[in-house]
Amino acid sequence: MQYGVFIPNATNGYIISTGSPQYRPSFAHNLAITQEAEKQGLDFVLSMMKHHGIPGSSDFWGACLESFTLMAALAAHTERLQLFPSVTTLATHPVLAARMVATIDEISQGRCGLNIVTGWNKPEYESMGLWPGDDYFDKRYTYAAEYVQVLRTLWSEGNADFRGEHFTLTDCDVRPKPLHEVPIVCAGQSPKGQRFTAEHGDRNFIMAERSQVASIASGVKQFGREAGRDVGTFALYCVIAEETDAEAERLCQHILDHADTEAISLMLGGAALDTNQDGTSAQLLASLARPADEGNMAFLSLPVVKGSYESVARQFDEIAATTGVDGALLTWPDFVDGVTKFGERVKPLLTTAAQPAA
Repeated sequence: MQYGVFIPNATNGYIISTGSPQYRPSFAHNLAITQEAEKQGLDFVLSMMKHHGIPGSSDFWGACLESFTLMAALAAHTERLQLFPSVTTLATHPVLAARMVATIDEISQGRCGLNIVTGWNKPEYESMGLWPGDDYFDKRYTYAAEYVQVLRTLWSEGNADFRGEHFTLTDCDVRPKPLHEVPIVCAGQSPKGQRFTAEHGDRNFIMAERSQVASIASGVKQFGREAGRDVGTFALYCVIAEETDAEAERLCQHILDHADTEAISLMLGGAALDTNQDGTSAQLLASLARPADEGNMAFLSLPVVKGSYESVARQFDEIAATTGVDGALLTWPDFVDGVTKFGERVKPLLTTAAQPAA
């Protein structure tokens, strides 16, 4: 099992509540989190990208640091961690994305990957005049497949002519090329998303209640085998690890009691527009009434792994043993403190943690 950090480069990270630490995104905060993750022997960090926040008392995602710029800066201040910026395919031309990844790969000496965000949140893209029409809900993975084809062609060749349905390149030059083969990840939740990641990506990030993780991981691996590829699955979790189960439960309940219901309602309204069955938006819609450990909407539907340090370690070992996932992408209510506790108090108890890269 590998463990990574979903760094909070947008307002208040991944908790839609005023009951958790409130903070605006800053480079200093994300740098402290990332350097602590490296110090504690974690494996990677991933930054998100949002172009519009959600109104409400928590100002959820009201501000967001641009993902590529942030990861380039973090690359210059780290030595080992793998770095995954996120690209929103509707807002960023693949030639520009290819060049930015190659630049970060140069800065980091071969540690840059890329998270592909196909874009289901219609209001976010309408705010920029970039929503191509509601038929995009059904064709977004076809669009993303061509997007990835352009990326991989430019990364491997450095120069390319390309004629596709969505992109046309003529003597297009992107050099220097990346120093290594760039790993691509995507949050492929639905069957369409799983197949896309299996055919075009290397890792699939999922947010699903614990009872569904194993079946999604198995489905992705099966799609990968059909495509002749070995594709990993990384599940998303929020971690609340404290000295006792009771203290962790208290902190979790406080967050639930102060959920930003206005922001949650607006986000669910946007999710309801997506017609893609069983995808990320469907996960959000189903999560409002779930218990925290199965993914309540106050935690953005990420299941919460909570309890004493010993209990959290046992839960992650059980997840590793029973779900077939290759790793976990983690969030915390308080990131710097959470990463430190995970590294110093939880990670030594794990039987499934990967050894840090040499």
